Amino acid sequence: MDVYDITIIGGGPSGLFGGFYAGLRGLKTKIIDVLPELGGQLTALYPEKYVYDVAGHPKILAKDLAKNLGIQSQLFKPAICLDEKVINLIHQQNDSVWQVLTDKSSDHYTKSLLLALGAGACVPKKLDLDYNPAFENTCIFYSVKNKDFFRGKNVLIIGGGDSAVDWANEFSTYAKHVTLIHRRDQFRAVQTSVEEMAKNKVDVKTFYELKEIKGKDRIEGVVIFDNRTGKEEALPIEAILINIGFVINLDFLKSWGLKMEGNAISVNEKMETNVPGIYAAGDICSHPAKLKLIATGAAEAATAVNFAVTYINPSAKAFPGHSSNLNLSI
Repeated sequence: MDVYDITIIGGGPSGLFGGFYAGLRGLKTKIIDVLPELGGQLTALYPEKYVYDVAGHPKILAKDLAKNLGIQSQLFKPAICLDEKVINLIHQQNDSVWQVLTDKSSDHYTKSLLLALGAGACVPKKLDLDYNPAFENTCIFYSVKNKDFFRGKNVLIIGGGDSAVDWANEFSTYAKHVTLIHRRDQFRAVQTSVEEMAKNKVDVKTFYELKEIKGKDRIEGVVIFDNRTGKEEALPIEAILINIGFVINLDFLKSWGLKMEGNAISVNEKMETNVPGIYAAGDICSHPAKLKLIATGAAEAATAVNFAVTYINPSAKAFPGHSSNLNLSI
């Protein structure tokens, strides 16, 4: 039985930095992710989107950040298992070892776990409208993997969060025309991005929703309506980007005995869950000072790993000193 010191479930930013930091602490590490490539939402949902809130990078494409995190995580050569969905955790009787069962293997054993699941097992929310299903991923999108597709087109963006507003600002520089509709006049996006959108060539329509998508073989236009008055308006749209959130299913975490706060795992200041030996970091966890940022997710992962070290070896120090003072050969 090959037992790892720590197994990280999730290959997004928090999980990848956690993998690097675990190697820094000398832990035998494994990373398991349900996706076929590392990077989490950075690569799966918005690889072409710029990220602005990562230390040391004025701005960086999400796919490039994912690439850098992947390279960093490999410095200590952790085991990587991709395209595997974790389905259960079993605590071995009379032993301090967890068995991690996936849909492909039962041969994962570990002394501790770091859950870095991002938003969890989620799928994009879809609109309850009739349209040709072939439109999806051809002219109706829930994420942007090829931003050049939108060049020179009349684009409709639906949503009021960071993704919707950021893409509206991005598309405004090369799409033919950008319209953003939001069902209310309050945006969840960062205020500076909303202010930038007001200055850019974006036709912002608040209190508007999508009523109809016209076209059989391709989108030929849409009908939107004011949800206060019912007034309708036809728009000549060629592509639609829908960013209205995700449907999240985290029931499996409750079955593992983890205490939840809404759609997040409850942790303390050490990033410990209520189950000894299991830690959480990133968007999947909740604590009183929580900020859902890539930067704080990395800090939470480092905190979790340091205290996992003391869980595995109670005589070890939680803080090993600064990396610049360590004798590393990487």
